[in-house]
Amino acid sequence: MSALQWLHQDALHTLTPSTLGQLGQRFGIAYRFDAGQAHTPVATGRVQHARLDGALHLTLSDLQVARRYTSCSQRAAPWLISVVLDGHIHAAMGERTATLAPGEGVCAHLTPQAPLIVTQPAQPRLRTVTLAVMAPGLLALAPPPPDGVFHAFSLPKALTDALLHWLETPLAAWRETLVWQGLALQLLGVGIPETSPCGRIAPRDRKRLEALRERLARSPAEPYTLTALAADVAMSPSSLRHKFRACYGCSVFDYLRHCRMELAYRHLQQGKSVQHTAHACGYRHATNFATAFRRTFGCAPHDIIAA
Repeated sequence: MSALQWLHQDALHTLTPSTLGQLGQRFGIAYRFDAGQAHTPVATGRVQHARLDGALHLTLSDLQVARRYTSCSQRAAPWLISVVLDGHIHAAMGERTATLAPGEGVCAHLTPQAPLIVTQPAQPRLRTVTLAVMAPGLLALAPPPPDGVFHAFSLPKALTDALLHWLETPLAAWRETLVWQGLALQLLGVGIPETSPCGRIAPRDRKRLEALRERLARSPAEPYTLTALAADVAMSPSSLRHKFRACYGCSVFDYLRHCRMELAYRHLQQGKSVQHTAHACGYRHATNFATAFRRTFGCAPHDIIAA
């Protein structure tokens, strides 16, 4: 079966407030529309989606937009990249805004407290590619900074041309998966902004911090304490807090939580139970685990098992 599945049986589909509302419930998006009836078309066209390796969620849209509508994210995503190939959109997160034309994109860190709001004006053709990274550690990506991300960027012309080419090229299922996995990784490489460098931290301390980070990523379920971790890297607890944040853009325990949630995501995708996953990720109680999982991913653990 193809990696990219149509959301509807027909490749060409009429999107109304009702059908968009159904999609919104599935993907954690709230839609708002200009005045019109519930069954009056908002857009006509195609929407494809796929779940790729590395907890990547890919959405391809090719629409004729009849009347303006706005989408507002309601779930968390450590990284989300959306690029425009035809038409234009307006993206906003708090006071930060960007109007994107063909060949331009935005990278954001989504939380329920800092949603991404995208306005799609009426236009004859709007083609977009959206990529959500649910577990950055599976791709060796750093977690996003705690103060949020909203980063507008331009795609290299070669990548824009490649996206357009493969959107229009029929492929066998196995090749389609490889092509879009490769394109998704290129989008991440281009779109994710540089995180905070280690700056003036001594090379010896940087080496110790990296060893600590690798240890947390390798064994996230262990019962760590800041005092013990600081002793392991020959630093005071306050020095470890400061230097770890300077190198990786988050606190030690923010990073540990990211690692635990990524491990949990992987276990749930494999069909393991919520109880088993909670214990395997260092949580004594499944209810506490479920709360942390929903706060991170915007959905319940059972939703991943059932997907």
